[in-house]
Amino acid sequence: MANSALPKWALPRCAAALLAALLLLAPQLARAHPIDSATLLLEETAKGRFQVRFQSGSPTLSLIDQPAVYPRGCQLEAATLSCGAAGLSGTLAFPWLEGTFTHLLVDVKWLDGSRLQRVIPPNSARLTLYDHGSTGWAALGPVLLDYGWLGIEHILLGFDHLCLVFALTLLVQGRRRLAWTITAFTVAHSITLALSVLGVLTVPIAPVEAMIALSIVLVCAECLRPDDSLTRRAPWIIAFTFGLLHGFGFASALLEVGLPPARVPTALLGFNLGVELGQLGVVLAALSAGAILAHLALVRPWMPKAVAYGVGGIAAYWSIDRALSVFGLSG
Repeated sequence: MANSALPKWALPRCAAALLAALLLLAPQLARAHPIDSATLLLEETAKGRFQVRFQSGSPTLSLIDQPAVYPRGCQLEAATLSCGAAGLSGTLAFPWLEGTFTHLLVDVKWLDGSRLQRVIPPNSARLTLYDHGSTGWAALGPVLLDYGWLGIEHILLGFDHLCLVFALTLLVQGRRRLAWTITAFTVAHSITLALSVLGVLTVPIAPVEAMIALSIVLVCAECLRPDDSLTRRAPWIIAFTFGLLHGFGFASALLEVGLPPARVPTALLGFNLGVELGQLGVVLAALSAGAILAHLALVRPWMPKAVAYGVGGIAAYWSIDRALSVFGLSG
């Protein structure tokens, strides 16, 4: 039977040929997917009327005749966008961005001097605007609801914050004590979130993210301690302390999304309410799961420790990885 194995020299030569082909194709691939940028300028010239300008250095992008899909009620004629008494309020969509490598800068200027600048990436080709002229619930309601949902989403998708809530739920005994602990955490992160978003306090986010992960490790370590400690006797103190750190993390995420210039307090309130509702939902889900397992007699003595070790192990990995990134050593 003939030996079908490749000669020893074949594999290195095939690898070298493949690498050479990739190097030759790389410039072509780069040219096929240029990273472009463009700017959409909207300047209010009269109540509810905006001058529209679309600027781009790319010949391809310059051919776009519809740079945005404007909110219902807004009509674009030539270079003038008329939105009537409702004002420029609603969602601007940019369907042409999807599937590209283009980043669009949206610059909106209102008559009262307010200004909004936001960079729209291709993976999130929309922007929500809120009218400055309306008052009452018509002005505050949409902002409150939108940023409330954003707060809920941030808790459910922010796994580090989620892990800390799980760890606190595991650590604190008694529903009332747990409610006070979660409330202390909320109050603390609301303070640093507001101070950071308003520009009163500015801290580098990389060390904060590392310390956030470390805070989860410390709470999980307290869950595994057999003896009494300050954390067990007064968990709200620890929750408040760590909440101050997590507030900077929330602020970083919120600043990426942006805040409506004329509705900053309302947006902050909505976001905080959403975060609180998300946290309470997570706590309720964890307590309900524990109650169901207890009712079915499926609870075992090793389970709380296993959860603490699992969450703590993940947080320990985050701590190391984020600490290395502070010094530029993370891969």
